[in-house]
Amino acid sequence: MTALLTFPKGGVHPPAAKELTASLAIEVMPVPDELEIILGQHIGAPCTPTVAAKDEVKEGQVIGEVVKGLGVPLHAPVTGVVKGLGQSAHPMRVSVPSLLLATNHEAAPASYSRRDWRQFGKDELLKMVHRAGIIGIGGAGFPSHVKLNPPPDNPVDTLIINGAECEPYITADHRQMLEASAEIVEGAQIILKILGIENCWIGIENNKPDAIAAMGKAARESSGPGRITVAPLKVKYPQGSEKQLIHALTGRKVPAFALPSAVGVVVHNVGTTKAIHDAVALGKPLYEKVLTVSGRGIARPANLLVKVGTRVSDLVAYLGGVKPELAKVVMGGPMMGFAVSTLEVPVTKTTSSVLFLTEDEIDTTPHSPCIRCGWCLEACPMGLEPKEVAIHVEAGRAQDTAKFGVFECFECGCCAYVCPAKRPLVQFIRLAKMKAKK
Repeated sequence: MTALLTFPKGGVHPPAAKELTASLAIEVMPVPDELEIILGQHIGAPCTPTVAAKDEVKEGQVIGEVVKGLGVPLHAPVTGVVKGLGQSAHPMRVSVPSLLLATNHEAAPASYSRRDWRQFGKDELLKMVHRAGIIGIGGAGFPSHVKLNPPPDNPVDTLIINGAECEPYITADHRQMLEASAEIVEGAQIILKILGIENCWIGIENNKPDAIAAMGKAARESSGPGRITVAPLKVKYPQGSEKQLIHALTGRKVPAFALPSAVGVVVHNVGTTKAIHDAVALGKPLYEKVLTVSGRGIARPANLLVKVGTRVSDLVAYLGGVKPELAKVVMGGPMMGFAVSTLEVPVTKTTSSVLFLTEDEIDTTPHSPCIRCGWCLEACPMGLEPKEVAIHVEAGRAQDTAKFGVFECFECGCCAYVCPAKRPLVQFIRLAKMKAKK
């Protein structure tokens, strides 16, 4: 049997916990009465509102534009009335500017029809992706039209579609690969045309054999340009990290502080690829997304298609409430997500999951001093020194941590996961970055 592809350094094997939702088809959640739409949903400058209080807007209408700097437009997820501008709770930045939209439940939903995208050139396709507000919805929120237009001095020859979904609990990408495999493959073909290349890999962890089969079938049956190959990957976290995935599939190592285009690769998540299909083939902007709601603290786990701006409290109400043993709510996965202290946090384009975890699913053991075991060094997929960063932060020397690779860390959490002293190493690293930047 051929060995499964993986990255060579570090990594961990946390319990998958995907059985809670892996078999649950995507449900369309009813639209709440109000949506709270954060104006800064991408890396770069936040949007400036193009509407004011009491304005009527239609589903898919532009309601925010980036006036200066890197970014993409923001669209109304529903037809309704703007109630006003304000501040929203945010899992990382405490509070951020937002727009409140009251839903008109009587309005007919927007309809979109297919168009022949093959007749358009690269520049026109890039404009469609930009105008639709597409960003990397699997993680950082980098504007997709920028990623799809790499600098001329970094010629690209390979596209990688990331279907690894290595974080525990999350099954949103898994379900999309099963239920929208043809659209994802067509989205990959659109990207290949924009990049002007022919080689595409779709990397999927081997614990999703049904997704591997579905995507392989869709790739074989597609009639578009390019060579699309589905590659089973070894189950190891963080297999879905960009640099680790590139190394696993191509053997190329992305240098520190460099983008994948430096080694001739562009990477897109399967959800982003589906959104690019919708934008180009249907003319539909990105204003709704699939996310997983899971954990043993929610009455009913589910994979949901929700409007951007839906509050977590509305998710809870739709799924029957929380259980008494709920201990923590996490936006994102258990390894890289952020705990939140309120349910009044809105879903953004990059929200992959909301987890409702009980005491049995989290470890609340107090941490102790570093015992110098070296486990975090072995687990780190980037070959960094998490223990030294943490020790320096505790000593008030965060500004001296760059030499230990703190700015190369992508905060996967492997170090904190393996630490026998239960030290919050990834949180120390985040604190070191904040203090060093100041």
